Amino acid sequence: MHDFKYVHGELYCENVPVAALVKRYGTPLYIYSQNTLEQHFRKLDKALAGLDHLICYAVKANSNLAVIRVLADLGSGFDIVSQGELMRVQTAGGNPRQCVFAGVGKTEAEIRYALEQNIYCFNVESEAELQRIERVAARMKRRAPVAIRVNPNVEAHTHAKITTGTYENKFGIAFEQVPALYARASKLKHLHLRGVQMHIGSQLTEVAPFRQAVEKVAPLAAALKQRYGIEFFSIGGGLGIVYDPALASGQPEWWQRPQAKSLLTPARYAEALVPLLQPLGLKVLIEPGRFIVGNAGILVTRVEYLKRTGRKNFVIVDAAMNDLIRPAFYDAFHEIVPLRKKSGASTATDVVGPVCESGDYFCKDRPLPRLKEGDYLALLSAGAYGSVMGSNYNSRPRPAEILVTGKRHAVVREAEALPAIWQNEKLAPWQKR
Repeated sequence: MHDFKYVHGELYCENVPVAALVKRYGTPLYIYSQNTLEQHFRKLDKALAGLDHLICYAVKANSNLAVIRVLADLGSGFDIVSQGELMRVQTAGGNPRQCVFAGVGKTEAEIRYALEQNIYCFNVESEAELQRIERVAARMKRRAPVAIRVNPNVEAHTHAKITTGTYENKFGIAFEQVPALYARASKLKHLHLRGVQMHIGSQLTEVAPFRQAVEKVAPLAAALKQRYGIEFFSIGGGLGIVYDPALASGQPEWWQRPQAKSLLTPARYAEALVPLLQPLGLKVLIEPGRFIVGNAGILVTRVEYLKRTGRKNFVIVDAAMNDLIRPAFYDAFHEIVPLRKKSGASTATDVVGPVCESGDYFCKDRPLPRLKEGDYLALLSAGAYGSVMGSNYNSRPRPAEILVTGKRHAVVREAEALPAIWQNEKLAPWQKR
């Protein structure tokens, strides 16, 4: 579900024509739908109503302050992986006491800051990290709330770069080692064993891996509750979204297609997991990111040139891999549609950016309508891991970001000025100007 659709042949975000935003702010341009954010959060929250639960939005998916604020206003907690993300949550009005701090490489400074802000819990990734948190807490004369991240060794069958729940990955503690580690941790007087956590990967579109992991870890969570009095079980995030319309069925128009019958939805997710979690009597945390924000955003780009080389038809656009790296990094699919609906035959097309890398592309041999210089294209489902993974590669400024609600819109990140890219650089003292 999202709020991007054609109205009389023109692409809209909610009740705002995308072309009007492009005319005012230029391209590349990120546009987010507030209603989509809210509806995805509410659907997941409603599906889990049978549990004492807290949704902790994964800030790394999209850390724009306005996005965070939308979710904070809905009562969301937050899954953070750095001090910077925690400070973003605070700046946006989120509650540190509803934040869980994940990540394998927390520094002493980050641990200290998080303790000062009274975060809800650290998700601990190694015994070395557990010992570091104990040392920092002891110096502060505090008890640090911790949950050990269990690696359940469950294959999520997702992309190799976003799987996290097998012993081939850097995340968490091997399932068999967890009971002994809790026993050792219970003897450290500056730790508070608040919960247990797991996470098996990202962009999962079937419920079976979630069910398998919960079935494996739930008995351990029950035992930890009985022995150490833990209060929560975090089952991680990873709920996927539809990127490729070939996975959907129904009406021929892309914005009308319902999800496929086998696709993961909040209702199916809850139907499979709530019966396994209710008997535990524990608070349940989930840490979704992409599911909430992924389909809530698009990246709009302008066609700069058309080029034919041998058998290839290239459409060269003004957005690049520095703006949206997912296709280059993950070979990820993003549906690409024109701002004005086109009829007629389609042509196998490579949509590519201006960066001097062969990997700077958004699609290859994709059937697209015939395009001309000056046309505009929207890359759909770009709300997660889009702008947040952006860079200044090739000294390219990062684009503006717009939030739309109903007929209103606001700039929630100004387009970066070129001199801002190098404003913190300077010549060495011996270099003459």
